[in-house]
Amino acid sequence: MILKYLNTMIKKIIKLGSILFAASLAQVVHAEPERPNIVVFLADDMGWGDASCYGSDKIVSPNIDMLASQGVRFTQAYAACGVCSPSRSAILTGRTPYRNGVWEHLSGKGPAHLRASEITYPKLLQQAGYTTCHVGKWHLNSKQQFNNPDYPQPSDHGYDYWMSTHNNASPSHKNPDNFIRNGEPVGPVNAYSAPFVAEEAIHWLKDIRDPAKPFVLSIWVHEPHLPIATDEPFLAHYGKDPKAKYYGNITQLDFALGQVMDELEEQGLADNTLFIFTSDNGPEGRNDSRGGSTGGLSGRKRDDLEGGIRVPGIVRWPGHIEPGTVSSIPVIGSDVFTTVLEAAGVPIPTDRTIDGASMMPAFSGQPVIRTVPLFWRTHVSDPACRVAVRVGDWKLVANDAMDQFQLFNIEQDPTEANNLAGTMPEKLDELKKTMFEVWEDVQSEGPSEWWLEVKRKPKGPNGTLPY
Repeated sequence: MILKYLNTMIKKIIKLGSILFAASLAQVVHAEPERPNIVVFLADDMGWGDASCYGSDKIVSPNIDMLASQGVRFTQAYAACGVCSPSRSAILTGRTPYRNGVWEHLSGKGPAHLRASEITYPKLLQQAGYTTCHVGKWHLNSKQQFNNPDYPQPSDHGYDYWMSTHNNASPSHKNPDNFIRNGEPVGPVNAYSAPFVAEEAIHWLKDIRDPAKPFVLSIWVHEPHLPIATDEPFLAHYGKDPKAKYYGNITQLDFALGQVMDELEEQGLADNTLFIFTSDNGPEGRNDSRGGSTGGLSGRKRDDLEGGIRVPGIVRWPGHIEPGTVSSIPVIGSDVFTTVLEAAGVPIPTDRTIDGASMMPAFSGQPVIRTVPLFWRTHVSDPACRVAVRVGDWKLVANDAMDQFQLFNIEQDPTEANNLAGTMPEKLDELKKTMFEVWEDVQSEGPSEWWLEVKRKPKGPNGTLPY
């Protein structure tokens, strides 16, 4: 497998020159384009520093790096939440998680789920004539709700075809046994999760989709979420490094990404495909061999400091994005919704608040125009870092009660080392006003009965919730 992987990468490098030339040529030609295909490839718990093109000197990630060389690499891409389910709900709906009702990690028997009343971009594009597929993790129902017809499933949110797990691959990324395909259990799988998910996506592309229609393809892999299992070929580069299993897991994910990229090229689809790669939140683990890298940012998964919410973000769209672009313009997961609808020429819903803005201006180096500021509230987190808002260069971080604040200039201080709350009272008051206005608006639209039930749950140590 590793020889095949290396041979494939050599062929890709040879092809790269012609791909870049074709992309540049396409920018000169102004013929009316076809509606683009949409691919969103989502990693699970991948940190901002977990790829070579994001500064890692350890991790081998040739396909992620190649994707970046073919499009725009965002250095300030954000997840919409510091934990999994809410972040995913924002990608699909364009709405901040407390507004769309998925504000917490969905497991067990909780009432929250991605409601049928929410409008997802796959649903809107399906109605506009797209064929649609979701493969990989879902995690937008509680465990008792997944594959339960009494609750919305991927098919109810716009996917013609789906193969998913409720949450993590079980018992690990190796030989998972908990996939459901279109409502039917798949059974034990003799494979590792990300390559298996990629193969299912390829099967759909080759054998199932309607080739007369543009398509939406969501590929939400499980890697590098715990419990990690990495195939031997992807460990070989890392020797006895104590984090070899984690590093190899990123390379395993990267291999799966390459499988999909190759198939798009093979079918002649790459040039008319808007391809988005990102992660659902920052890395797991705290200074041990299990967790990834924030690239030096403070915080990790479960809080709203930069390390918990700033993630890799790469977009490729030949003819629309200059290859090899690097952008520091802030974008967020909820922007995916608005961006893909605009790219497809589908109107944005006007009957509800859409928090996400179109990333399209950022593709050419222009600021993103926002009607709602960047806002985060992460329910499972450090109680001191649960709420955040960013306006321009400035970010305010608050505790759960929203009565203690940290103020940072993110452009000057991306590691959030210098809290300016005590020295800049006017700026502090300005951002506090914005934070409370956004939060009041979000609460007015979210499902308050679910939130009240969660608030009544018994608290764990230090005020944290027991999950």
